Amino acid sequence: MKTEASIRTTRVLTLLLVLASSLAAKAQFYYAYNKGALTLTAYSGPGGAVGIPSLSGLVTSIGDGVFMNSTLLKRVSIPYSVTNIGANAFAYCPNLTGVGMGSGVTSIGANAFAYCGKLVGIGIPSGVTSIGDGAFAGTSLAAVAIPNGVTTIGEAAFAGTGLAGVTIPASVTSIGQGSFASCSKLTAITVDPLNSSYASSADGVLFDKNRTTLLQYPAAKTGAYVIPSSVTAVLDGAFASCSGLTGITIPDSVITIGDSAFDGCTNLANVTVGTNVAAIGSGAFAGCASLTNVTLPSSVTNIGGGAFGSCGSLGAITVDALNSFYSSSADGVLFDKGQTTLLQYPGGKAGAYAVPNGVVSIQDDAFAGCFRLTTLTLPDSLSSIGAGAFAGAGLTGLTIPNGVTSIGESAFEDCFSLASATIPNSVTNLADGAFAHCSSLATVNIPGSVASIRDQTFSYCSSLTGVSIPEGVTSIGEEAFYGCSSLASLTIAASVTNIGDSAFAWCISLAEVTIPNGVANIGDAAFADCRSLAGVTLGSGVTNIGNGAFEFCDSLASIRIPGSVASIGSDAFGYCSQLTSLYFQGNAPAVSSDALTRDDLAVVYYLPGATGWGPFFAEHPTAPWVTQAQPTLAGFGLQANQFGFTVTGASNMVVVVEATTDLANPTWYPLQTNTLTGASSYFSDPLWTNYPARFYRVRGQ
Repeated sequence: MKTEASIRTTRVLTLLLVLASSLAAKAQFYYAYNKGALTLTAYSGPGGAVGIPSLSGLVTSIGDGVFMNSTLLKRVSIPYSVTNIGANAFAYCPNLTGVGMGSGVTSIGANAFAYCGKLVGIGIPSGVTSIGDGAFAGTSLAAVAIPNGVTTIGEAAFAGTGLAGVTIPASVTSIGQGSFASCSKLTAITVDPLNSSYASSADGVLFDKNRTTLLQYPAAKTGAYVIPSSVTAVLDGAFASCSGLTGITIPDSVITIGDSAFDGCTNLANVTVGTNVAAIGSGAFAGCASLTNVTLPSSVTNIGGGAFGSCGSLGAITVDALNSFYSSSADGVLFDKGQTTLLQYPGGKAGAYAVPNGVVSIQDDAFAGCFRLTTLTLPDSLSSIGAGAFAGAGLTGLTIPNGVTSIGESAFEDCFSLASATIPNSVTNLADGAFAHCSSLATVNIPGSVASIRDQTFSYCSSLTGVSIPEGVTSIGEEAFYGCSSLASLTIAASVTNIGDSAFAWCISLAEVTIPNGVANIGDAAFADCRSLAGVTLGSGVTNIGNGAFEFCDSLASIRIPGSVASIGSDAFGYCSQLTSLYFQGNAPAVSSDALTRDDLAVVYYLPGATGWGPFFAEHPTAPWVTQAQPTLAGFGLQANQFGFTVTGASNMVVVVEATTDLANPTWYPLQTNTLTGASSYFSDPLWTNYPARFYRVRGQ
């Protein structure tokens, strides 16, 4: 009689024999073993037509993301033994044209075949019960047969496909939001009459069984549509991207219009809202470019953010005078009843606008996409500007009044004409991306009341030439100034303690930077691709220089690394083609072997007596750093109305003149780098009169 242990041993030996067979052919597949079954976890083969082996029925699952982003995969055959296709298993395979799905498959995971753009057809086996969220989204499927037995169709499962029609079988009990959204060729959705959860109308519109909820309107239908009087709710995204829809009548039976319900209906010109509508969701009519006016009944009690945002022809929003929650001004702007919150400015209005005094908050997306709005006056009563409030607006200048405390995420993003912005000291919250992509923004003041410059706050402000980060700011977020290609002048206050990943990456005009003593971490790629950066002064508190922190800084010839630095990451100074000298002021820090990749000229210098140094550092030669006498100053006085002095030192010595305005808590900023030709050089400061006191020092480089 076999024991349980001997049975397990026999199974393992059998498995090993199976795996050993045809080893060369199977080596391209990698598996995980669990409870007698194998899950395919990776593939390393040449692509083309791929047949996944069943290994005598042991392979039962294709793991998450196994073939994701494969450009070589063209066809795939899934064996009979597989029951589950994992999330993203074949997602974003741009050349996948054919799939042979084995008869054993019961579950197709989320995004399993999403955005396989050349996939025009697929057979779904009869045993499938679940089709996950986005499973076939973005494919080119022209037709699909959903087998009876499927119970669940996930959100956006077939969104954006080429389906012209689809039939929902009787077995389906759950259809996720937007399952067939943005199918530009879809003219009809047909539901099996025996289905107990859903129904379709004669004209191919999808409803719940009782026809009280409208779930999906086929995107290829054209003309005007009258919603049946049985409907009480229009689901989120039900009509989204129905570009052929020209008019909509919402009956008195409807109570709720969902989020983005009519988003992107670009030809929707006429909207009649029933007298019992209570809720209009966020973005419900956003992007309805042909909509010129809309009237809201007295029944409306809730309007989501940006409900009518980016409606480029909208001239007026009118609210019934009997409405207890909302009101509209004489010029068609939407407010709450007390007119303390501005909810929506019509996108078709042009020129200047003054927000009425008394308004304390501007709601999310209130002016989004108002590209005709050029001039804006904000009242002193204002305290809050919502997320995306002015995104994409046509503003040319901006003065935010004192009293505003919060500017929301992406509040002014994509204001391409905005040339200047004044931010008051009252602002304490400047959220992520607040001024991102404001490509004309040349000047901006950052108040010290803002403790953190958040992620992407000023990213891609390509006209921004100078930035002064004031005392009070402690953190500079990830990509905060990424891609500010004209940024040539940068001052970072002593209060700053952290510089985030890619904070100043691709600031290709930046020539010099001083990192204050309070900064401990310089994030990954913080100054990467700053091609003009020739002068870098690292503060005495820096302990970590992140991966790629100064990568591709082509103009950087030398740098001093303070003794506080404990670690230097991969490619921290990689590809700095002009870098010849790194001067370390302390013991050898931990370093990635590729910290100086392709820095063919670089030599690492260390102070005599420092420990941990060998003949090589990050695969580059080292040498003792023999310091020379420091330069001296003399001849202080005025010449041509400029304060100056003479710097004396060793002939051909390179010296840096630095200045600070506070000797008690100094932050030294480089003013000029000179070579002492003939052992001396004269320095003059044309800006000395701009400061009540200014102190100077000179150091050798």
